[in-house]
Amino acid sequence: MRSALFALLAICAYAQPRPAAAPPKSAKEAAPVDLTGYWVSIVTEDWRWRMVTPVRGDFASIPLNAEARRVGEAWDPAKDEATGQQCKAYGAPAIMRIPGRIHIAWQDDNTLKIDTDAGTQTRVFHFGVAPPANVQPSVQGYSIAKWEGAGQPLSTLNNGGAPGALPPGNSGRSLEVLTTHLRPGYLRKNGVPFSADAKVNEYYDYHKEPNGAEWITITTVVEDPTYLNTNWVTSTDFRKQPDATNWNPAPCTAR
Repeated sequence: MRSALFALLAICAYAQPRPAAAPPKSAKEAAPVDLTGYWVSIVTEDWRWRMVTPVRGDFASIPLNAEARRVGEAWDPAKDEATGQQCKAYGAPAIMRIPGRIHIAWQDDNTLKIDTDAGTQTRVFHFGVAPPANVQPSVQGYSIAKWEGAGQPLSTLNNGGAPGALPPGNSGRSLEVLTTHLRPGYLRKNGVPFSADAKVNEYYDYHKEPNGAEWITITTVVEDPTYLNTNWVTSTDFRKQPDATNWNPAPCTAR
């Protein structure tokens, strides 16, 4: 009798409808930090390469191979202007290093957008969406993104962003972005080249100071087997602005 009762209870329990699984959160809902708003770059390093256009042949700090140096020595801004290629230094591998302001906003619940006033560029970060088979190379390429949990080790979307290639002390990331399908351009405005094979891993870290000031530090890792002997790693800081004051979009310049 007792075994029959247990069997009946087990059947009743099994027959109870299971609660429906909650739908997955959108990237906007799952965001661990709020990166939206207006931000201005704070230049405290690499002044000579970021605030002015370096002279031809100034390749210091970039691990170029011999072929990249040959190409860089042939830089001709007049030719870029004549062929309408003034934006070659404003591609995804370099745009965040150009001093200026950026505006971050959600294009939709799973797509983050960054507009830059330098060069009037737009970057689009797709969460959970791989590049379509027919995607064409472009100045900003195709970017896929994911949120990183605080304190988690780098998972990296691309091997070019291997943890060993990054500065220590950056294991807790906010946002990770991989950009591919790039049109060839410049890593630096004086013609330092990157190829169509370049891949860019970026890590966006959010910080808030006790006085309320908000910062983003972007660690950028450029991998380019065509022109680089090893990955090129930079770290760029942006401070949040209260509004769009001083937002001043300007076209690309070749010089």
